Amino acid sequence: MTVTTDMCSPYGFVRGPTEETAALSWSDGRWTTGGRPLAVPVRAADVVPLRPLRGLRVEWPREPAAEALDPVVGLAAAGVPLTCDDPPRWVREADPVLAGLAAGWTPEADDGRPESVADLRREEHSVRLRRHALRAGGVGTGLAPVTVVMATRRPHYVGGALRQLARQRAVDFEAIVALHGFPAAQVREAVAEFPHPITVIEAEPHAPLGTVLNLAASRASTGIVAKWDDDDWYGPEHLADLLLAMAYSGAELVGTAPEFFYLQPLHATIRRVDYSSEVWADHVAGGTIMLGRDLFEQVGGFGPLNRGEDAHLLRAVEAAGGRVYRTHGLGYVLRRSVGADHTWNLPLAHFLRVASNQWRGFRPSVILEAP
Repeated sequence: MTVTTDMCSPYGFVRGPTEETAALSWSDGRWTTGGRPLAVPVRAADVVPLRPLRGLRVEWPREPAAEALDPVVGLAAAGVPLTCDDPPRWVREADPVLAGLAAGWTPEADDGRPESVADLRREEHSVRLRRHALRAGGVGTGLAPVTVVMATRRPHYVGGALRQLARQRAVDFEAIVALHGFPAAQVREAVAEFPHPITVIEAEPHAPLGTVLNLAASRASTGIVAKWDDDDWYGPEHLADLLLAMAYSGAELVGTAPEFFYLQPLHATIRRVDYSSEVWADHVAGGTIMLGRDLFEQVGGFGPLNRGEDAHLLRAVEAAGGRVYRTHGLGYVLRRSVGADHTWNLPLAHFLRVASNQWRGFRPSVILEAP
């Protein structure tokens, strides 16, 4: 599949650069890099040769040049990692956020060690650039509010899940929480503290998880439905990033790559990068699924299953002609512990085998903005 428009977007971002940082130079009224002039306006095809670079060093013209700014903003929208020395005053005045981001990042080589974070810091920088540039251009800012659905069997997780949901920013949303086999009285305080519209329903304890999620989604009053898992961690721009990905990809269903895992019994965090991000895909992390409510209802929602309800929905969307897009997973961490109440059954050793990075303790990306 191809991107639906020729706009600059993060589609095709390369996590592991294979070429060093190159210069973006201003001369005779145009930008050039690697001996090639940069097209104006910058299009998706112009970004492809830049993807393998560790970064692009912007050599700003010292005197004001209004026509010089927009192409750099286009590169930022594409998530090209930009760096520069102290920007001239005119740049800082024209776009202080872009100027600060580019000046605040220095490319570093990744040494290949499991604990190395150079490539991760590069991608975090890319995410910040693309968020700013795309939203400044109005991308992803006009979509409908979101209904977040959560099913839980564990009252002791509800407070933490709602606190994470409450810190979501740059998005309007409501929450529908389905209590799977316990009364609402057990979470009354956590619900009362939640500062957004919330509906709590009680579901039968023996109902399949997918059925409970669909029951929650049936109460939605908005045009977009997003799934939220009670025991995982989400960054404060998780929902906004999904809306952004829906806008620039044109996909009917979006979600994140399942990258970061906290292995609770081992008190360790791993990152896997075998699931690429910013691509068309047939799989996303189940706890991050977002799609239009009309399509959700058309395909029958989540599968009426205790396991595989997410995969059932993904297959149904594709069978209906819907496209699935997988964006970055830096603002999401999946919890893996040992317990009968999980709906997964992979051993902890599996996650250690597939890990590209491994750290002691809880070590999410800084994009998660963990307290």
